[in-house]
This record gives sequence, structure tokens and C-alpha cells, in this order.
Amino acid sequence: MKRNSIVVRLNDADKAKVHVKDKGSLISKLRFMKNNGRLNHGVGQMLHQLALRGLYPSETAVDLAVLAATVTAADTRISRAENAQDSWSREIDLYIPVADPDLWSSNVTLIARILKFLTGDYWDIVFRPRQRGIKSLVEKPPELFATDFDSVCLFSGGLDSFVGVIDLLHDKRNPILVSHYQDTSTKSQEVCADRISKTYGEVNPRHVRANVSFDKNDLPELGVEKTTRGRSFIFFGLACLAASALDGETPVHIPENGLISLNIPLDPLRLGAWSTRTTHPFYMALWQELVDNLGIGARLVNPYRFNTKGEMLAQCKNRKFVRTNLDITISCSSVTKGRWKKQPPGHCGYCTPCLIRRASIQAAFGNDSTTYSIPDLTAKPLNAKQAEARDVRAFQIMSQRLAQRPELANIYVHKTGPLNDYSISEIESYTDVLRRGIKEVGAIVDNVKIERL
Repeated sequence: MKRNSIVVRLNDADKAKVHVKDKGSLISKLRFMKNNGRLNHGVGQMLHQLALRGLYPSETAVDLAVLAATVTAADTRISRAENAQDSWSREIDLYIPVADPDLWSSNVTLIARILKFLTGDYWDIVFRPRQRGIKSLVEKPPELFATDFDSVCLFSGGLDSFVGVIDLLHDKRNPILVSHYQDTSTKSQEVCADRISKTYGEVNPRHVRANVSFDKNDLPELGVEKTTRGRSFIFFGLACLAASALDGETPVHIPENGLISLNIPLDPLRLGAWSTRTTHPFYMALWQELVDNLGIGARLVNPYRFNTKGEMLAQCKNRKFVRTNLDITISCSSVTKGRWKKQPPGHCGYCTPCLIRRASIQAAFGNDSTTYSIPDLTAKPLNAKQAEARDVRAFQIMSQRLAQRPELANIYVHKTGPLNDYSISEIESYTDVLRRGIKEVGAIVDNVKIERL
């Protein structure tokens, strides 16, 4: 096990001495600016796209984006197997230059708490002044022009965000859509945008995308980590970057169904193992506290936190449109897993996100136009020794348990994060959406046969 320290320098002119707390840690240097003075690693890409739309974020929001990108670098390049004391929890120190070190330093404990909850790692962040000569990282043209965007919405190319955007546009809202893209699973963003354009007007003027990634040339001494539990930190960071460029308190919509938001473990060995805790209410509350402390005018909202995925589809404000086009969205946790069988990228049909997707479409519409590598889960027994049966069996166990003892949902709802600061009515609503969500998935998995083949 080795502690890791990442020292960020905006460019080669930054020669300031940085005192690394743990001299025995593996020290990596990360430069953020190209020779042309523009920020690299996707942050400058997002700033440029916002500028083309007349949007100019605050310097604090840019520093937040740089922090979020550095978190992404650490999360995706520091191997848990090689660096974590228990093959899971890593110890990571970040050294970040910012415009207002005092402001950021007063929030170090909160940021570390957010990251610990999200990734399971131990983080320490040290903020220092930007180097002399760099007062602003925001590119502004000679003439500014007004924009009329009224909100921000994350747009992943998944089914939940597809519904979220449709509902906003159907209500005549004017959101700017923020996407993070990287691999095959995010190619659906452009396809979804094209389909939406044909019904609700050209999406391109409101759609900004960035690829925040780091390869072996950026941090050559580090390896690769595939769990990516911290990925939502960059999603939120980019969304708040856009929100800071709008006037007043800007709603930042983060559409995700309540079952996935709660991230309840399906069995004792799966605590928090579904995915990152992107929209868990505790995580979102911590983020809201951070942006408030930083003076960034963003109000984080998940309008579907009390809805199952099936209820999102059934209550979509343009049911016909979403039903006709849902096949272009991506939900699978690993769309390329079938490559070993020479299958094209697509939905496996048996991972947790795929099962929730299948159940939601069945509940809302009956017929599902999505292509899955296992078209019919009941056509033949699933192999208990293979991944195809793992999540199906886990849902079966949870479905049976809650059917026999519905009161257990009152306990499970607290498993993945505190809900103590929420009103009784909200906790009851989270408990209810857990029950309904598991029942929704149970409808498609309860009769699936699993055998040792």
C-alpha cells in the first residue's frame, strides 16, 4: 500500500515550492494548461463551448472544475489493487492552485467528506494561490451578449436523463445540457440529441460536452483503475461550471430514478456495489452545502427521487416520444462486455442497470424495443456460475425478502447513507420508492430460473 500525492501546476511557469505532507508518498505532477494558455483535460473544452454560447463562469467555478478533473485523474489512474491497504480504500492527497485559497481551505473538511462518501477513499486536499500572472482562466470575447438559458440539466445519453430533458423541453423550459463523454457508452448522447432536435428544435445550441480524461502520457508513473466510483464528481463540477455563468440561483437538474439514487445493497456482500452514489440524497446535500459555501449560484435538484424508473417513463410528459425512441438510450453498466463473444456494443440485459431498465419499460409500456444479449430471461435457465445470473439472483432475494417482510425497507433505506436530516415524510417517500422499485424489478426476475450448468 502506498499513499499517492498529485501536485497540480497550471503550466510550466509555476515553479512555486509545494510542501508535500507525506514525503514517502508517490508524488505525481499534473499540468493543466497547453502552450496556448488554454486549460487542458476537458476543462478548457467546456469553457470554450460555454463561451461560444455567451456563458462565462466564475473563477471559483473554474477552480471547482479543475479540482473535479484532478479527482477524476486520481480516481481513474490510482489502482486500488496496487495502492489500497485493503484493496479498496486508497489514501490520496491533492495539491490544487486556486484564485482564493482561503475560501477553498475553509471547505477542505467538507470536500474530503464528500469524496470519502462517494469513493470510499481517504482524501486530503491542500489549496494554494495560483501563480503570478494568471488572474483569470475564463476566456471572454470583446463583446458580451445576453443568453436566456434558465437552467442546467445533466445529459448522459441514458434513459433517465432522456426523460429529464424531454420533460423540461415539453414544459417550455430553456436548459443548457451538460454532457461528459469518453467511451462507447456515451456515444448515445449525440444520437439522443439528434432525435430530440426533430421534435423540440435544434439541441446543438444548448448542448455542451467535454471529455475529461487522463492517459499514460499525463501520469506515466500511475496505472489504471476501472471502478470509477468518483465519476459523478466531475459530472456535478461541469454542471456547476455552467450554472455559475447564469444569473441568480440556477436549477441544476440531475435526473435519476429513486431506486438507483438510494443505491441499496441487494445483499450483505454488495454494500454500495451497484454504482457510484451519484444522486444519493446525502451526497447531493453535501454538494449543495459546498456550492453554497463557494458562492456558486446552483440549486441541485433530482425531480425523480421519489419515482421508480417505470414511473418516470409512465409519467413522462411525452410518453409517445420516449416510447418510440427509448431504444437509442444506453443503460448497461458495460456496453462492451460482449466483445469476447464478438458481439457489438450494446445492452447485456442482466446487469443491475439493464434489469432496472427492462423492468421499467415492461411496467410502463409492456413491449421493449431494446436489443439485449439475452433477449428473454425466462427462455432457459441462467448459469449460476456466470455473471448473467449474479444480479438476477440478488434481485430475486431482495424481492422475496421485501414481499415477506415489507417493514425491512425502513431499515434498508438507511444502509448507504444518512437520512437523519430529512423530514419523516421524505424518509417515508424514499422507503416507498424502494419497495416499489424492487417490486418493479421483481416482476421480471421472480420467475427466472437459475441453475448450476
